[in-house]
Amino acid sequence: MKYQIALIPGDGIGPEIIDSACQVLNKVGATYGHEFIYTTVKAGGCAIDEFGVPLPDGALEQCLASDSVLLGAVGGPKWDTLPGHLRPERALLNIRKGMGLFANLRPARLMPMLKEASPLRRETAEKGFDLLIVRELTGGIYFGKSGRYQSEDGETAFDTETYSVKEIRRIGKVAFETARTRRGHVTSIDKANVMESSRLWRETMHELAKEYPDVQMKDMLVDNAAMQLVQNPSQFDVVVTSNIFGDILSDEASQLTGSIGLLPSASLGETKCGMYEPIHGSAPDIAGQDMANPIATVLSAAMMLRLSFGLTKEADAVEKAVDEVLNQGLRTRDIAWGGPSVSGSAMTKALVDRL
Repeated sequence: MKYQIALIPGDGIGPEIIDSACQVLNKVGATYGHEFIYTTVKAGGCAIDEFGVPLPDGALEQCLASDSVLLGAVGGPKWDTLPGHLRPERALLNIRKGMGLFANLRPARLMPMLKEASPLRRETAEKGFDLLIVRELTGGIYFGKSGRYQSEDGETAFDTETYSVKEIRRIGKVAFETARTRRGHVTSIDKANVMESSRLWRETMHELAKEYPDVQMKDMLVDNAAMQLVQNPSQFDVVVTSNIFGDILSDEASQLTGSIGLLPSASLGETKCGMYEPIHGSAPDIAGQDMANPIATVLSAAMMLRLSFGLTKEADAVEKAVDEVLNQGLRTRDIAWGGPSVSGSAMTKALVDRL
């Protein structure tokens, strides 16, 4: 089989980790008889430097013409003073919107061999956890009306949280369908005691739950959820929530695993063409030093194999290789805890060799 993949290396360590993922994909292709054809797409800070905009003409079309998109990372302090519409992150928002990618899936699993790296209390870490945050991606406060105006108190800014029943049902169905393939439990996160948009969210989720009698569902306020993630993360299976709450809670969950450099994500829509990326940033402080952990990007590629290409056996092999290499004791700096560490390229070679 042939698969067209749009690569967005982006900024900072992005090109390094994308190269690692491509080495792993090429090994998968050679082993299982597939061909992966890559098209490099400029987006983010590097596109601003070259074209003056974060998403140049034709970039979105290149993504849409591919079978899926693999992203490294975008952004960095170099572009932090630019206006909002010219920031590197705007490229991601426009790609997600243009591709109709409304569901962001962020798994967080505490690997047994890395329990010592978790900031959780020992007895909590010993229980382990394996949860999936399903974040609504194209609605909410990030896409609502915003602006500034002059009031009697001076310059005033506003951002508006807006959700429709259609948007809530759409992301809710992803959560319930996914829960059916896992442990059959959904936790819906909102702020229904304060926000009207959250009250609609809760009402809609309760109506949707009636269509899934085989899945248990409970509500949880977002502030309580932030506490419960630290106190007892093993209680969660599938967590579904809004754009901004999901953005915050998924980063919190990632830290509980020991390193943000381990966690992949998938952004999906109505079609199988999705965008896959590590949840970490561009880490410009270590760019070009061969120190970046490639595992999150490699696992993102595994999610792409499974969810967009239907290559379950191949995805399993990549994930197994990651577990086995970590069980061997290989560690990049971010998970070495002061002990011996290997370079990003050495970790990539170990993964390829294991495959």
